Amino acid sequence: MATSLLARHSPRGKRYDVIVIGAGHNGLVAACYLARSGLDVLVLERNPYIGGAAVSRQLYKDFTYSNCSYVCSLLRTEIIRTLDLPRFGLQVIPYDGGCTMMRDGNHLALYDNHDALRREISRHSKRDSEAYDRFVRDMLRHCRFIKPLLLREPPDPTSFKPRDIMELLYLGKHFHKLGEAQMYDTLRFWTMSCADLLDEYFESEIVKAHMAGSSIIGTALGPRSPGTAYVLLHHYMGSIDGTVGAWGFARGGMGAVTSALSKSFQASGGTIRCAAPVHQILVRNGRAIGVALDDGEEIHARTVVSNMDVRRTFLETMDSHDLPDDFVKRVRHFKIRGSSGKLNIALDALPSFPSIPAGSPSTRGDMHVTDTIEMLERAYDDWKDGRWSRAPYIDMLIPSQIDPTMAPDGKHYMSVFVQYCPYQLADGEWNDARRKAFGDTVIDTISRVSPNFKDLILHAEIRTPWDIENEVGLTEGNIFQGELTFDQLLFNRPVPGYAQYRAPVRGMYMCGSSTHPGGGVMGAPGYNAAGAILRDMGRAAAGEPERDGAVERKVAGL
Repeated sequence: MATSLLARHSPRGKRYDVIVIGAGHNGLVAACYLARSGLDVLVLERNPYIGGAAVSRQLYKDFTYSNCSYVCSLLRTEIIRTLDLPRFGLQVIPYDGGCTMMRDGNHLALYDNHDALRREISRHSKRDSEAYDRFVRDMLRHCRFIKPLLLREPPDPTSFKPRDIMELLYLGKHFHKLGEAQMYDTLRFWTMSCADLLDEYFESEIVKAHMAGSSIIGTALGPRSPGTAYVLLHHYMGSIDGTVGAWGFARGGMGAVTSALSKSFQASGGTIRCAAPVHQILVRNGRAIGVALDDGEEIHARTVVSNMDVRRTFLETMDSHDLPDDFVKRVRHFKIRGSSGKLNIALDALPSFPSIPAGSPSTRGDMHVTDTIEMLERAYDDWKDGRWSRAPYIDMLIPSQIDPTMAPDGKHYMSVFVQYCPYQLADGEWNDARRKAFGDTVIDTISRVSPNFKDLILHAEIRTPWDIENEVGLTEGNIFQGELTFDQLLFNRPVPGYAQYRAPVRGMYMCGSSTHPGGGVMGAPGYNAAGAILRDMGRAAAGEPERDGAVERKVAGL
């Protein structure tokens, strides 16, 4: 069963205050804040179910798959609290641990208990067990710097508008607080490769390989590529119940996130229409006036908000004649590259992992199969050559160990995220045979560390970037709606001069992960976009502090 179908149809001919295109998590976050501020909001979703990439679906008997995004941490605490998502059913269950399994039968286990984790790292390197605390301390410092910027509208550094000037001053003061040494270190960090970063802390190959995994998930970069240190940080910025960097499972799958958001939205009077694909955003006299659906129906609104990625929004859903030529050119050059695959597997029983001690909590979190950073880099080389990785990096989890709602009694659901898998193959188009061969490569990789794994498979859904694009609507299946490289962050995301969620057409806004601060089930782009819309309308967000005054007070203290 897909995430609950919400298809309250809008009256024909009605004009709304706001139309939001796409019922993914950012679209729903924006819609929630707009509806709570008293606006009449309609959300249009092309699929017959809501959720976008954050969806739970029953594709095999009584198993529930998180068939695209699969873990929760980045969703901002401020959004969870303000929209009262736990009351609407959201429950996040933290991991118990994690592990990386090696080809020689050894492993590195991760535990919530700090002392146990230090002892485990010391099995591989006593020096690294000491360096780990320093690494965590420095990563938390980088997190503390970036976190206050997540729920702020990026300034336009070329603008002389008072708000942009105030935000630039705020950013400058915030950066200056770091002190001279840390200022240099922060600038260096944002442009480093993950491999270079980890070399400065650790000596053990397995420790570095385990840490490096988060730097490549969802991105078309290798661990030695400049900028991957920030991608690593991006995955560290979440929290669960105040535990920074913790990850967990949404009970009932990731569709529980968007289900809770949709219920919060409807409780504020909002309307959702499913199976309503938008064909074109309508523009008249330089202003967005509504949308036309695939069946020809037109729906009008004062404001249109796109949760689609920037390419799909402006290159596929708008007439290029309604947009500046320079803007269209920059959108074409915005990097959105598919590099990830996904398998969802129904298992007849819990697979065994002989390299992990029986009963270890490290299997109740994310599990990987790799030995070295060099293996990850070779996997990336395959992608550059237009092939799926022959020895892929996999992030596999068995959430049914913690969340029994996802599989029948005694059976289990496994989620497997894969790097690397190309959107376009060097030897032809994706077809059933190539998709199966890709899936077999992943299953064979898991079987090397779990001898009974293949015998337990009841069903496997295999998804390439091409499949993710065609089902979810993410260009090339890129889960971040655009690379998280330094040239595509902050006031450069998605396009310089248009990083403030406003399109170059009046009444048109962006709220998807192509905007600041980027991808993951975070909700920050939707939150920030709603703030920009409400300010333009002369409204304050319901239940939120009036932050302009707070900025002024901070700037006055410079």
